[in-house]
Amino acid sequence: MPLRSPRVFARPERAFPAGGRKRWVPLSGAALPWALAAVFFALYTALSVRLHQRLLTTGYDLGIFEQAVRAYAHGHLPVSALKGPHYNLLGDHFSPVLATLAPFYRLFPSPLTLLVAQAALLAVAVVPLSRWAHRAHGRAAALVVGIGHGLSWGIASAVGFDFHAVCFAVPLLAFAVTALGNGRPRAAAAWALPLLLVKEDLGFTVMLIGCLIAWRGSRRLGLSTAVAGLAGSLLEMFVLIPAFNPGNGYAYSGSVADGGRGGTGALGLLHLPVDLITPETKVITLLTLLAPTAFMALRSPLILLVLPTIGWRFLSDNQAYWGTGHHYSAVLIPIVFGAFVHSLGRWAPGTSPQDLRTLRSGLAISGAVTLLLVPGFPLARLADPVTWRAAPRAAAAHRVLDRIPDGATVAASNRLVPQLTDRCTVTLFGFRGIPLTADWIVVDTTDPMGFPLSARDEAHALDRARAEGFRTVTRDDGFLLLRRSPPDGEALR
Repeated sequence: MPLRSPRVFARPERAFPAGGRKRWVPLSGAALPWALAAVFFALYTALSVRLHQRLLTTGYDLGIFEQAVRAYAHGHLPVSALKGPHYNLLGDHFSPVLATLAPFYRLFPSPLTLLVAQAALLAVAVVPLSRWAHRAHGRAAALVVGIGHGLSWGIASAVGFDFHAVCFAVPLLAFAVTALGNGRPRAAAAWALPLLLVKEDLGFTVMLIGCLIAWRGSRRLGLSTAVAGLAGSLLEMFVLIPAFNPGNGYAYSGSVADGGRGGTGALGLLHLPVDLITPETKVITLLTLLAPTAFMALRSPLILLVLPTIGWRFLSDNQAYWGTGHHYSAVLIPIVFGAFVHSLGRWAPGTSPQDLRTLRSGLAISGAVTLLLVPGFPLARLADPVTWRAAPRAAAAHRVLDRIPDGATVAASNRLVPQLTDRCTVTLFGFRGIPLTADWIVVDTTDPMGFPLSARDEAHALDRARAEGFRTVTRDDGFLLLRRSPPDGEALR
């Protein structure tokens, strides 16, 4: 089917059980996507909770987002002490969607509330994609697409690294891509526009969704969506975020502007293609992204939706953006698998034996690559017996943390921060630019994380704190608790 056809995304509903293809989806097929979502919700929740219980979550990012949600839950703007005194997170990333978690946090004030919510949001993204695959290509396709998305390295990396607001974008993109692929432009626009409330750069993805809607034939709706996406991102980056963060503007624009190594002007533009594929980490990320679709996703115009996220990441000077870690690739996964579902119909448009073989080969390769990649990413920890054992030092950590009263101001090690953010005002001990105003300090001297201070610098910082009047309250299995000298007549707790 030619790419310029106005029906490029539309496909008849079809399935191919053993007796041949038929037009109507079996009733049992409606339950399959939700069953997959339930399984992945359980897996994601189990991993997230165990990581937190084993003291493997961090202040950056779980603690930061908990402070924001906690502020929303009490009717305040999303201030995070971890980012700085009275720092409004709307001046860092524009993610007002976090306020939707406030009622749940008010009922269950715990970092686990954020982790469980993230697990649910990521899991539900398999529903529209596997349902589309079932209608278009049958039960086998639904299983491969649903399991492939659920076990994908991008989603696994997000689950294995704390919490981030982009978890809201994953189901929104899954529903938007599915609607777009099934020729429902109004639904695609409706699912896409809320991305503007998730993160400021996602407006560029909305813009491309609008362009695809317009190209398919709904020009007024598509152009309106595209303009809203572009204008929304520009408004957030250059008006709203600077308004909430006076003096600093949009902090991330410089990293992208300086990321290209070819310089500025015409030379920089000529060097741009090279910057997008060097160093080799970027190529590895691209290959890992496309391999689970047997590279068939490249045949669908839906794959164009990855360009804004890939672009800002690969042009940034922050090397953490280039690889497969953290949450950065989670938003790409529903796009890639949506393009995969659409491309299956382009590779095998009919019911001939050759088309069936092509379809089954694509699904087989996709499933095999997905399974081969699982051991290299965080979901594999669920099969590690260590994950299910009690952390050897967790009990000692909680004995020390229990000495800190509710409502106290605390400067803590990165891994200890999210153990306290539900009941204390917490900053990151030794973080640059943030003065030490806390009354309590708690650090892990046995297994320091190395962020924001090296073990040596942390020891020097502790010596300076003692010189400023902090005194040791307790030390237990390497966890050190200090308190600022209390006023005369008040005993140390």
